[in-house]
Amino acid sequence: SRQWAEDSRDLSRGRNRPSTYHDTLSPRGVFFMPGERQSRRCMQSVTKLRLFASPGERLLLFATMERYNAACNAVSPVAFSERQFSNIGLQKRLYRHVRETFGLSAQMTLLAIRKVAGSYRSTREAIKEQNKVLAVLGKPLKTLTEISFREHGAICYDARVLSIGQNRVSIWTLGGRIKLRYSKPAYFPAAATVKQTDLVYRDGAFWLYATVEAPDVEPAEPSEYLGVDLGVVNIVTTSDGSTFSSEATEKVRQRYGRLRGSLQKTGTKSAKRRLRKVSGREHRFKTDTNHVISKRIVCAAEGTKRGVALEDLKGILLRTTVTKGQRERHHKWAFHQLRSFIEYKAKRVGVAVKVIDGAYTSQQCSACGFVHPDNRLSQAAFRCLACGHEENADLNAAKNIAARAAVNRPIAVRSADTGGELESQTWKEHGTTYGIMPPTRGGGS
Repeated sequence: SRQWAEDSRDLSRGRNRPSTYHDTLSPRGVFFMPGERQSRRCMQSVTKLRLFASPGERLLLFATMERYNAACNAVSPVAFSERQFSNIGLQKRLYRHVRETFGLSAQMTLLAIRKVAGSYRSTREAIKEQNKVLAVLGKPLKTLTEISFREHGAICYDARVLSIGQNRVSIWTLGGRIKLRYSKPAYFPAAATVKQTDLVYRDGAFWLYATVEAPDVEPAEPSEYLGVDLGVVNIVTTSDGSTFSSEATEKVRQRYGRLRGSLQKTGTKSAKRRLRKVSGREHRFKTDTNHVISKRIVCAAEGTKRGVALEDLKGILLRTTVTKGQRERHHKWAFHQLRSFIEYKAKRVGVAVKVIDGAYTSQQCSACGFVHPDNRLSQAAFRCLACGHEENADLNAAKNIAARAAVNRPIAVRSADTGGELESQTWKEHGTTYGIMPPTRGGGS
């Protein structure tokens, strides 16, 4: 296959190619199957496995990391100057030189080259997406710059140089293969395919970030959706009326914000060390909170046979401005992470997730459909100018999100004066003609 052709010259010619790829160390149901096409739809997730290594084994892992990333730093300038970001192109250009210079095995040489090529491709795509928003805002566009790799940066492994057993991992190093004990979380799937594994050194320990592929549960098309509104004060409000932003969560957010500001103002070396520790704790707090919120949302949708409706917030930080007091909340909460958590947890249990355009959901009345910016009295209060409907503003927006997902309706409004339909983009640009959208009461909770 083409995948195997990219891996190495020997394999592309069919030499020493095994008929199956179940490793002898692999437990039942957990194995590497690189390049195999699977008929069933599968979901990929990343699982962290902690490695336990002796002092001598740690030195081998450090030396391997340093040599591997030195090879990546040798490849990077060539890839950038020649704008060569394909795996095969860089392999033809640099494979022999890298292998002879750095003494890596054939497969590790290929993996180092792939890491460089993949880093440039992903960075280029990310810049392209950011520039779309920056161009609309009239701000300077970003450009691709040369990438450098840390001395102890991650190593990408595949099935030929790493295999996961029942209790141990066999991993390639400069001194040959070594076997290390590892611990796995309770949620590690019993039947899964490990596609790729990254060796990472973080917080004084070595970890394996294993990309695990498990069969998807085919979601049924729901007739109703649970609307999810993401906000500044309340992290999440659902169309059922559930709010996820407790007083304790807000106090922790404010405490981290004050501490971070104080340390940044101090600026000493010890303050910077302290700041890195604080940032790690803050990140773990937000990740844990997002896991709790996403699990509750998916469980609520699963228990009522509904899907989950989310608003598309792509580029929201660049498109919107908030007051100085709300800046910390607006810019620092990981809403993209929360959305990804909801999506992968929903896939596991077969809950459909639909992302809709959230434009004007905070200004639209969920009872009659009338849209006007003055409907939103404050952050928490909503009162329709047309029908007088009063409700919590976040709850009203969540019901609108649920309704739009249920009917899959394009966003168009009917002018209050002419009664004709206006394209949503024109309406957004002019912003002077307010109108009525069909009521959304039935699609809420």
